[in-house]
Amino acid sequence: MMNQALKKTVKLTPYDLVSGVVRLVSLPEVCIRVNEMLEDPHTSAPEIGKIISQDPGLTARLLKIVNSGFYGFPSRIETVSRAVSVIGLRELRGLVLAASAVEAFSKIPNDVLNMVRFWRHSVYCGVVAQLLAERCNVLHSERLFVAGLLHDIGKLILSHRMPNEMREVANRMKVEQRPDYEIEREIFGFDHTDVGGELITVWQMPKTLAEAVRNHHDPQYADHSIMDVCLVHIANGMTIIAEQGLEIEGAEQAISNYAWQTTGLDPDSMDEIFIEAGNRFSEALESILPRGYRPS
Repeated sequence: MMNQALKKTVKLTPYDLVSGVVRLVSLPEVCIRVNEMLEDPHTSAPEIGKIISQDPGLTARLLKIVNSGFYGFPSRIETVSRAVSVIGLRELRGLVLAASAVEAFSKIPNDVLNMVRFWRHSVYCGVVAQLLAERCNVLHSERLFVAGLLHDIGKLILSHRMPNEMREVANRMKVEQRPDYEIEREIFGFDHTDVGGELITVWQMPKTLAEAVRNHHDPQYADHSIMDVCLVHIANGMTIIAEQGLEIEGAEQAISNYAWQTTGLDPDSMDEIFIEAGNRFSEALESILPRGYRPS
């Protein structure tokens, strides 16, 4: 009896939650290897192509993406090596991670979250984050697409591991009209950003990505990669605004003045970005997400 009572009082940490599903959502060995190789400035496109080609599923997904309207290349790209040469090594790392992460989470059954809505939000946020980065002349702006795509990934783990509590979060959001992360902090002592940041760390992905995921609701607390964090914060806020325009439920989240000032972006530019995001969003959904996750 005492052990059961003690067990009930022990709270799980973000690391506990991540380690509990890490086998289910582990990245393929090829993805990890590609990430390591890209840290070596001497790595060549053929070497990367050879490694990726060892995973037929990943190869097929990558070639589908690079041949989609998202890129709009005039001629068909038939090999991974050619894809690397055309889009570049850094862009490729992002696509490998994006394709691998989406595939990894497709294996987790989830009856708590609306998965179509979740991935629509995530892809749109990624598209907007990259557009914002381009306006700020950020080098290698493609990494912001990945950061936007994965910014809420912790919600999937929380919903899988703590479904009853996440149902409570959803119910309280409707009643109290407050953001989910505030309610998560009251229930768990942390929120989905902490869990997502922990997962990115366990996956051994770049620290800039972990920081953007972990602090996208509170960019003022970021210790480094501050520009990336602020861009994802703004993109997430804009995505919520776009969703509310489509009458999708969700508590309104203000975009912080700190993020606008840090990036030098003008809130008045949002309408232009929404227009630009439209086509890219459709193309990204078509090329990156499994058909079952696409909105009808």
